[in-house]
Amino acid sequence: MRVESTLFKDCFVLHPQVFRDERGYFFESFNQGSFEQQTGLKTQFIQDNQSYSQRGTLRGLHFQTGVCQQAKLVRVIQGEVLDVIVDLRQDSPTFGQHLAMVLNGVEQKQLFVPRGFAHGFLVLSETAIFAYKCDNYYNKEAEGGIYYKDPILAIDWPQLEQGYIISDKDAILPSFNTIQPL
Repeated sequence: MRVESTLFKDCFVLHPQVFRDERGYFFESFNQGSFEQQTGLKTQFIQDNQSYSQRGTLRGLHFQTGVCQQAKLVRVIQGEVLDVIVDLRQDSPTFGQHLAMVLNGVEQKQLFVPRGFAHGFLVLSETAIFAYKCDNYYNKEAEGGIYYKDPILAIDWPQLEQGYIISDKDAILPSFNTIQPL
């Protein structure tokens, strides 16, 4: 696994070594020792989540607050998404900035998102299977979110011919300037 730094402290792109042959492929999707050695971070994942979505589905931007904050290791098993994170760490020099990157089931890149970030994604392929590991359990009372089209964040979401499929909950999330930094 090769680890690439990003603009954000403790946020990394992981590039696993994929072995391909006539049968298909094999790769190690996560190795705790290698991760700790290359990032200097000690993270213990305790919950795995997976979603299946159709083209145009936009999920996010979600986060957990307080002691329920979550670090995540996100990846796409099948399909392609635009993955977006927003730094909500008040003391961070990159507070309020975002990173948008394409993740897909061909390249197998993964994104490690530290605690203190909002996260969301838009499905670009016909369907996508999205999976992520969390270092803390989900808590409904600690959930938060930011409206995906917030002009302050200025995220360049691709325009899709059929538009977006968004949950009722995500369609009414608050703006960035009304949330409490993490």
